[in-house]
Amino acid sequence: MQNLNIGFIGGGNMAEALIAGLTAAGHAAERVRVTDISKARLDVLQGQYGINVCADIAEVAAASDVLLLAVKPQQIDDVLTKLGKVGAEKTVISIAAGISAKHIALVLGNDAAVVRVMPNTPCLVGEGMSVLFSNAGQIHCERAEYVLAASGQTAWIKDEQQMHAVTAVSGSGPAYFFLLAELMQAAGQALGLPRDLSEKLVGQTALGAARMLTESGKTAELLRQQVTSPGGTTQAALEAMFEGQLPDAVRNAISAAAKRSRELA
Repeated sequence: MQNLNIGFIGGGNMAEALIAGLTAAGHAAERVRVTDISKARLDVLQGQYGINVCADIAEVAAASDVLLLAVKPQQIDDVLTKLGKVGAEKTVISIAAGISAKHIALVLGNDAAVVRVMPNTPCLVGEGMSVLFSNAGQIHCERAEYVLAASGQTAWIKDEQQMHAVTAVSGSGPAYFFLLAELMQAAGQALGLPRDLSEKLVGQTALGAARMLTESGKTAELLRQQVTSPGGTTQAALEAMFEGQLPDAVRNAISAAAKRSRELA
């Protein structure tokens, strides 16, 4: 896999996260190419990672075994039109939210090997969660797995329709945790804590709780119960959250994200 030539169309934050993961994992920088509408952005990526930068999409496509479409959903049709037909030997990975693999194949050709992925921003620190779907052959799935696993965990789904739920839970999910952290930090300050201390308390608590959730083998429900002493401070806080209808707010938020994903499709 390390001999693959990997091309990125779009050089934004998610593309950079994947490039950083690949190069840190030992993939040769000279085998990575990127193009972007911003020359300044290309200069930053080349300077930071030593990768090749290209003037246009056609140049990247011609030199790549794997093409990663790292553009916004609103830009995907323009990119696909510029790409034109793509041979069956190339692997095309799309991280454009809401855009189906079928939609991409309609433009690139029925033989195109398309892998649709929903990553999330923790890829930036090597702790991403990327969910993949494809009807392409095994070699193309293995290539996509290789690219995404360099920046975190991966999972596969067999029904592409589940990608809307994936987008709502993990794709948009980091923002939910950031909002909770933001609110907790502000509440700590309102209670008299210095800002830097409140931020440290919340950040480390979030990190520790996340590790317990992913490493303990226990469910979120059980972990919550174990930290909630009857009549204690945690129970008082949780009761206030339930009275404020936090569970309904979370369910409604995730449903809204899934609905928007379907609208983009």
